[in-house]
Amino acid sequence: METLYHQTNKKIQEVQSLMGNLEKTDRQSVHLLENDLQDRIDQIFSQLERLEIVASKEPPNRRPNAKLRVDQLKYDVQHLRTALQNFQHRRYTREAQEREREELMSRTFTTNDADTSIPIDETLQFNSSLHNAHRGMDDLLSSSSNILNGLRDQRSTLKGTHKKMLDVANMLGLSNTVMRLIERRATQDKFIMIGGMLLTCVFMFLVIRYLG
Repeated sequence: METLYHQTNKKIQEVQSLMGNLEKTDRQSVHLLENDLQDRIDQIFSQLERLEIVASKEPPNRRPNAKLRVDQLKYDVQHLRTALQNFQHRRYTREAQEREREELMSRTFTTNDADTSIPIDETLQFNSSLHNAHRGMDDLLSSSSNILNGLRDQRSTLKGTHKKMLDVANMLGLSNTVMRLIERRATQDKFIMIGGMLLTCVFMFLVIRYLG
């Protein structure tokens, strides 16, 4: 369990480090880095599936903590996957805008009114598309922010649950100790009572025998 956990956590840290290179990579090579990151993320998810199976086989007293640690890794790698998808979406949108701009700039404008009406309409359409793209990016960034806030809230909830589980485990351990002490004392009291009854019977028998 520990070996597989640390291997998976190390892979997540490597992906986090590589994610910082996305903005620095040139356009010709960025898709290669994206593919590499996607492959690494897929491998991490495969390891997490194995880790979940291993965690389910842990002893009952360690199983909740093991499952909690696996869930935290799942949230981390899901955050990385979402960040990669957002970057790819931004890149696709930016490249589409650049292609449209290049096509517009490459057109030949004439002084003929009938001919210039089409480029003007295309310019308006391009501006409208550009506005819609910016609005879509704003919506995407807002959605991504909500997702990150949700992940942070879930992590905080998991940490609180973990603490409560440890407190309950400690309480249960104390309760078990107290119960064992009570059972031991009850057994001792039972033997004392039986011994006292036997001594009383012997004493009564001797009194009756000698007095009779």
